Amino acid sequence: MSTETTETPATDPTTPRLTVGYLATPSGADGVVLAVALARVTGAAIDLVCVVRPVPYDGRPGLAQYQQRIEAQAARWLAEGAALIPEGFPYRTVVAVNDSFTDGLASHAVATESEMIVVGGTGDGLLRRHTLGTISNELVHSSPVPVALAPRGYADRVDAVLDMVTVAVPVKPGTDNPLPFAEKLAERAELDLRLLSLVSLESPFDDDSSRDARTAQITVARELLEKTRAEVNSELDVDVLVADGATLDEALANLPWDANDIVAIGSGHLGSPNRVFLGSTAARILRWTTAPVIVVPKNR
Repeated sequence: MSTETTETPATDPTTPRLTVGYLATPSGADGVVLAVALARVTGAAIDLVCVVRPVPYDGRPGLAQYQQRIEAQAARWLAEGAALIPEGFPYRTVVAVNDSFTDGLASHAVATESEMIVVGGTGDGLLRRHTLGTISNELVHSSPVPVALAPRGYADRVDAVLDMVTVAVPVKPGTDNPLPFAEKLAERAELDLRLLSLVSLESPFDDDSSRDARTAQITVARELLEKTRAEVNSELDVDVLVADGATLDEALANLPWDANDIVAIGSGHLGSPNRVFLGSTAARILRWTTAPVIVVPKNR
């Protein structure tokens, strides 16, 4: 069950859509501004969705009116969120009723064939960094569509323009690869593409053997990225980068992020097919990057 407003301005039914989970919080605003940045380069329309729980019926009078008041409050919150969407961007606001905010978002995204779900994290993490809240954490471990996560404070960048998608290309065979999704996004949104490989020994030692091993790993990673670059669309502006360090955290700390980046990462091996599941390496990328992140479902 859901209620929605008329889309403003009206769009063609075939227009791609973004489902944005909204709460009247700073992280809710972060998600809206990221959705606008994505819509700006992809031409997608925005569905601003607030999910409210149904009031359990216990026979008392007035419960239907109470439910209506809850939904009316959600509609007012959505109007506040919609004020962050610049004029000319098509959007509609939707109040969905579901026992779970996460399930309500996912159900709406599937029903409308949304390209991704967009949310913010929490308001208590480091500025420009990612901290997962209850809703975002559930989404990155269950969503059937890609999940775009805005770092804390992204709402300050109301005129954000994305110009490059960085994709973490796996080195290990059999690891889920988000490259096809990232390449498609780069083609459609006319973004530059950066192929990233992370190299580390995750070892406290710094002897000759470990240094030699890391040098060999870097060489293999660069060869893989160059081979991958030769296989993607030749019309794309493609860069390759190997980030290395004694540990994975050190490699990530050395990695430069541009203000207009967005990052695509794959799902972990423990996830179900066609579902998002944030693996350990992806979680560490999320912790270190200052850019928005899209977690791609397994086998997408």
